[in-house]
Amino acid sequence: MAYKTVLVHVDESARSELRVQIAADIAKAESAHLIGTAVTGVSRFIYQDGNISASDPNLTIHLNFLKERAEKAVAQFNASAEKIGVSSYESMIANDEAGGGIGLQARYSDLVVIGQTNREEPSPSVLPDFPEYIVMNSGRPVLIIPYAGEFKTVGKRPLISWDASREATRALTDALPLLKRADLVQIAIFNPKSIPDAHGEQPGADIALYLARHGIKVEVSVHKTSTDIGNALLSLAHDLDSDLLIMGGYGHSRFREMIMGGVTRTILESMTIPVFMSH
Repeated sequence: MAYKTVLVHVDESARSELRVQIAADIAKAESAHLIGTAVTGVSRFIYQDGNISASDPNLTIHLNFLKERAEKAVAQFNASAEKIGVSSYESMIANDEAGGGIGLQARYSDLVVIGQTNREEPSPSVLPDFPEYIVMNSGRPVLIIPYAGEFKTVGKRPLISWDASREATRALTDALPLLKRADLVQIAIFNPKSIPDAHGEQPGADIALYLARHGIKVEVSVHKTSTDIGNALLSLAHDLDSDLLIMGGYGHSRFREMIMGGVTRTILESMTIPVFMSH
């Protein structure tokens, strides 16, 4: 597997340029096409149903404001992509809110790069549960960039949270292009005795062998904790100087409501390094 299309969400937020830089670096390493997409924040269903009336001047002013924001975001993306030296890229504007617009385009991409929700920087086009929605509904691996911190590297020292679940398996497999370029991959297993049938007599041995067959250098560590595993993962990532956390995204959606698992919710709220999730 290789990433041949990388999609990045762009907007006027302070972290948009960093997301573009990280997405562009991955696209360059993978010889992939990079797409920068901005959204207006108005559901496409309103346009489709013809519910927008051009006779309402206040509505027209607001829609023009949203469109101008999106246009500025893609202009900045184009300038950044050219400066970084991405050989193949394009930009587009989706008439939709972020979940719908990015979620739809994600299905035609190999990797999606988005930002963590920053409740101190609300956006008229991005709902607070945007990361959760994309993880649960896009069907693609999602790289989420924290709203704070600087990251000189992403993926040189990744940490994999492994619990032998379907979601963790999907995330690990989806991350193989990144893992193959890593200097060292750390695999962390927490409380393996809670699901002994999944891990076998030597927890981590099977998945380490699987990765080794892909030419990936791996170290496995087993941990027992009675505290929240999400916080334990973040603490371990700090101790190991990890620059990427790879894990399954757990939960389900009920209409628009995202009902996330405890570890997933903790990581999405408190991440200190980029997080790669698949569901």
